[in-house]
Amino acid sequence: MTTFMADLSWICDSYEDGGFDFTYVRGLTPAQLITRLGGRPETFVRGDHYGPPSGIRSEPGMRIGVTTIGDWTFVIGDGRFGHTADILMPLSDGTRVISQTLLGIKAIDYFFWIENREIRFYFIAQEGYPEQKEWPDELAETLTLIDSLYPPMTYPGEGPSFVLSEQLTGIRLTKEVVTGASYLWGVIPKPHSYDCPDPWNGDYPVSRMGGPIGGRKDQNRQR
Repeated sequence: MTTFMADLSWICDSYEDGGFDFTYVRGLTPAQLITRLGGRPETFVRGDHYGPPSGIRSEPGMRIGVTTIGDWTFVIGDGRFGHTADILMPLSDGTRVISQTLLGIKAIDYFFWIENREIRFYFIAQEGYPEQKEWPDELAETLTLIDSLYPPMTYPGEGPSFVLSEQLTGIRLTKEVVTGASYLWGVIPKPHSYDCPDPWNGDYPVSRMGGPIGGRKDQNRQR
């Protein structure tokens, strides 16, 4: 387990709005992930972490970049991939999915840990974390550590989501890991919930919302 605060300065250098959309899927190959989401692996092309080649940007659909890190397929999404219910739930069939998203311009965070379509832990923008009594035992030590590392009202995208992801995937997501990989970039179909304002309280309900770690309530914020 990590015992120090995540250095996120490289995200501002790599992504112009300071946001990110990262998803980890255990046990699927990039081709299997693309196929599961309705894409065609043969249409994907090589690129770097900055994004797809210029030709792909004009194609309709959801643009993603995928690579392999150990036993996981790592996805760089388009800002909605990592918090779209009809993406994360199918991906979690028979496996573990971890997603962390920060919409940099709006400073809106999402975090999900899903096992075989069961939401084990989450942070949903404007709602918060589950109540403390619902925290999984597997994360008890990690959540206590986050409270010791970060000041009150620190939101997931400011560091804690990276600590959580490392605990749940074994991957310490550093600049070298992200920028040193080669990605397959392409387009998958947009699912129905891509344009839904609040899918997690619809077809995939999450109930009994609580506040940020330590019982602190979520608030609108500005940066």
